[in-house]
Amino acid sequence: MTSTRLVPVETLHRIVEIATRAPSVHNTQPWQWRGGSHTLELYADTSRRLPHTDPDARNLILSCGAALHHAQAAAEALGWQTRVVRHPDPDRPDLLASLDLSPGPPPATADETLAALDRRCTDRRRFTAWPVPEERQSHLARIANHWGARAVALTDESERFIAERLVRRAHHLQWADPAARAEQAAWQDRDGGDGVPPDALPGGADHLGDHPHRFEGASEERAATDLEASDGLLVFFDTDDDPAAWLRAGEGLGAMWLAATTAGLALVPLSQVIEVPETRAALQAEVLGSLAHPLLLVRLGWRSTGRPPPARTPRRPVSEVLELD
Repeated sequence: MTSTRLVPVETLHRIVEIATRAPSVHNTQPWQWRGGSHTLELYADTSRRLPHTDPDARNLILSCGAALHHAQAAAEALGWQTRVVRHPDPDRPDLLASLDLSPGPPPATADETLAALDRRCTDRRRFTAWPVPEERQSHLARIANHWGARAVALTDESERFIAERLVRRAHHLQWADPAARAEQAAWQDRDGGDGVPPDALPGGADHLGDHPHRFEGASEERAATDLEASDGLLVFFDTDDDPAAWLRAGEGLGAMWLAATTAGLALVPLSQVIEVPETRAALQAEVLGSLAHPLLLVRLGWRSTGRPPPARTPRRPVSEVLELD
């Protein structure tokens, strides 16, 4: 007997299309979706894991968590309520979440949400000099926490200095590691719908202040006087360092990024400080007091309104990432 399809195929396609706009490390897009009569299942595509810099798949699952958030936000805006079960089957660890869809009224902010989901991107260009107020940073952290993540703004100058130093250290160590550089280069300027194209990276005056992006070399040295107080720094953390915590952090990241986009802020993940064991351990000890595991550090700043949006990174077609029952 053929089951009755309760959610139109076009709706499943649209939700997945929006969900795949989510950020992912090196734009690897490490997800697969499966659509049923009224469900969507999210799977980790481990073939897209970065074996050298992400051996535990922390970044991979965090990326999938961001896509899971975007799927829920898109479904609600399109008039579908979601009931989500995370890690529903211990015997299938790649099955990260199952979404049960049912009709519901779209919220008054539906158009704003869909527009923000479409605009959201990684803007690595220089921020403006306007400082991000501490209350604004704390508000974004609370939004992430509402989604089950744990995030906090680093507003103490000494903590910020330590975090900046560790980011610079991680960048230096990865740039000096041939395997890490080769893995990163493999996801640059690719043919197809993934990876990071050259025009998505800033150059010249568009550099993010004194902060090099991860796709270029940099000196490890940096003076204390160079600390840019206008930037916000927020850290995602958890008492557990496991797939459940990584998925929660990804959902919180997706929610934080969407709110930042709506507010005119740009957000840049600094995942390399977590990828390098030395700097991850130092961040845990020196910033979090060894009380929790750091999962992701992000930089936040005001986007310039006087220049066009950055180039968009490509996406794989929905036909490649969605399988229908």
